[in-house]
Amino acid sequence: MFRSTALLRSQTRQQLQDLCPRTAPKPTNNSIQDRNILQPKDIDGWEIRQGVTDLIGHDLVPEPKIIIVILNACRRVNDFALAVRILETMKDKCGSKENEIYPYIIQEIRPTLTQLGINTPEELGFDKPPTGFTICI
Repeated sequence: MFRSTALLRSQTRQQLQDLCPRTAPKPTNNSIQDRNILQPKDIDGWEIRQGVTDLIGHDLVPEPKIIIVILNACRRVNDFALAVRILETMKDKCGSKENEIYPYIIQEIRPTLTQLGINTPEELGFDKPPTGFTICI
């Protein structure tokens, strides 16, 4: 009887450890791509925002091919503002390495931006304050 109870406890403990690992695996771009969050044809703007929010929550800058998938999803729902906002978010996500990473991302996604007719925030003038306003620091 003691053996069966100990065996049951060890099996239960193993099942709990399988369900609740102590260290969660770090997400990679491949695992994010494999989920195909933004691929369905009947996706709407809210689902795109939810997918991007989940993506931004990870401690990584998405690869250009993931950003291209997001921009195509924005075009599919015809949401130009969301596409520009996502580009702003990606620029912010680059952090202190913005001068190195962001130009590379723009260089890689430029053909898609041209094809979809999406302007970057810099082309729209969003990187400068509005005329007539002064920034007090």
